[in-house]
Amino acid sequence: MLIEGYRELKRAIDNNHIPLEVFFCPKLFLGKNENTLLSMCQERGSRLIECSPEVFQKIAYRDRPEGLLAVARQIKASLTDLNLQSNALLVVAESIEKPGNLGTILRSADAAGVTAVIVCDKCTDINNPNVVRASIGTIFSVKVVESSSTETVTWLHKNNIQIFCASPHAQKLYTDADYTKSTAIVLGTEKFGLSNIWLSENTNAHRIRIPMAGQADSLNVAAAATILLFEAVRQRSLLNQ
Repeated sequence: MLIEGYRELKRAIDNNHIPLEVFFCPKLFLGKNENTLLSMCQERGSRLIECSPEVFQKIAYRDRPEGLLAVARQIKASLTDLNLQSNALLVVAESIEKPGNLGTILRSADAAGVTAVIVCDKCTDINNPNVVRASIGTIFSVKVVESSSTETVTWLHKNNIQIFCASPHAQKLYTDADYTKSTAIVLGTEKFGLSNIWLSENTNAHRIRIPMAGQADSLNVAAAATILLFEAVRQRSLLNQ
């Protein structure tokens, strides 16, 4: 996978996701801490390769590169890699198509302190550079696993985790749900929403909606994830007071 940019690379290092190689161009640096970060990479075994601005512009993924581009091992994990805490808070993202949305969900998940993000029936690669960029490197601080929706439903039931499916057609408002127990918040693809696997009565899921006062019938999936997650955070904070 590619990790481009100072913040993204710093978070990778801080979370022990050590690059194999780091290409750098001092003339494109935007700050004063890049050399310190490069030293950290080298100390942990990364190979450093200095480039001219012309070469770096060719290899960079971004239109306006910051002079740092790393190559690292891909993130590959499954449900069996999860160690659940006693009161888990999970995000399940089914068939998210846009890397920017998946990255933003990861960023919100990090801010909300979630246990893990489960990517089901993937439509975009979690190792896509745009996912890394949109997450601002929080893809390295949040546990991310991949699975199918069918396997995830079975796994959630097995672990006694309640399921809340976001749907604009639900009757129950998201603020009327109780997220203080072990909870999975499930969101679907941008265009079609959740599949019947999640909306089936056999899933035993609670359907919730975010009220819409305008002409739009739904929010961007990443925006919806943020709202639902921080309602869960609010309720759990009140519980611990």
